[in-house]
Amino acid sequence: MPGKRIQIDDESWAALDLLARDRMMTFQELADEAFADLLKKHGRPVDLRAALRRSAGASAEVIPLKGGKEKPVRRGRGKRPAG
Repeated sequence: MPGKRIQIDDESWAALDLLARDRMMTFQELADEAFADLLKKHGRPVDLRAALRRSAGASAEVIPLKGGKEKPVRRGRGKRPAG
């Protein structure tokens, strides 16, 4: 993940730090939320899945393969039948 340095004035930093503490979040979590909101505001996809759906246009609707809920497949850790 690329890292960048930014400069924030003391008053803004204090307000952001207080907000992070009040919401029990890290500064990184606040920044992630802020940048996601900014991208959404300007109509830009936030993640790869959103970008792919946007590029596919109308055909990007999710079509379920089977109706209803399926039983989860159990793998490993179970006892094997004797034989």
